[in-house]
Amino acid sequence: MSVLVITGTGTEVGKTVTTAAVAAAAVASGRSVAVLKAAQTGVAPGERGDADEVARLAGGVTAAEVARYPEPLAPATAARRAGLEPVHPQQVAEAAAKLATEHDLVLVEGAGGLMVRLDEAGGTLADTARLLGAPVLLVASAGLGTLNIVELTARELRGQETELLGLVIGSWPHEPDLACRCNLADLPDVAGVPLLGAVPDGAGALTPAEFRAAAPGWLSPRLDGTWDAEAFRVREAPPAP
Repeated sequence: MSVLVITGTGTEVGKTVTTAAVAAAAVASGRSVAVLKAAQTGVAPGERGDADEVARLAGGVTAAEVARYPEPLAPATAARRAGLEPVHPQQVAEAAAKLATEHDLVLVEGAGGLMVRLDEAGGTLADTARLLGAPVLLVASAGLGTLNIVELTARELRGQETELLGLVIGSWPHEPDLACRCNLADLPDVAGVPLLGAVPDGAGALTPAEFRAAAPGWLSPRLDGTWDAEAFRVREAPPAP
């Protein structure tokens, strides 16, 4: 796997911190890593974006963006309102392919969910993954309401004959409620793929050194980590009804 596309079930689900954790674990295993933000929105010129945050937390990572728009909107909408050219799936795929010639692993982080529009023609991150022939990692929220969008995302990827590598819970709460605990079994069931990690809530507030030391423990061996999904499920299992 030289390119991994990372999407979320929506905004604010821990996608950037999860991307940083995947990057940190890969760097710790001795791999060279680049992170590519397909479309950065809501950030002014000169301000730090999501790719920069991944590099800050993970260390030793090449950070790049394909496009940037000032308003925090879907990329196609943000581009239109700013009077700027939209970003197209082919551009993102080409940028990722170029980085892959210089790095062992390229992480392509989307904006919001899988089907958020990048351009006025309806191009999406799913199109980028298909063009690259790359698997997708889905970052999901932990609690009530996540099962529907996880299953819809998995169905969409299957319909496009694109591999869904697995799921990572982007922000596992310190005091998980019943829905969170039940979702540890339900999420992989509805998605048809394994749970590959759980990033603790507040992980992005750790110092870079603390983050890099802890990140492999949040991710399964498939993502260069040491996290044991079954042991986690047993420890966090819901009480008997």
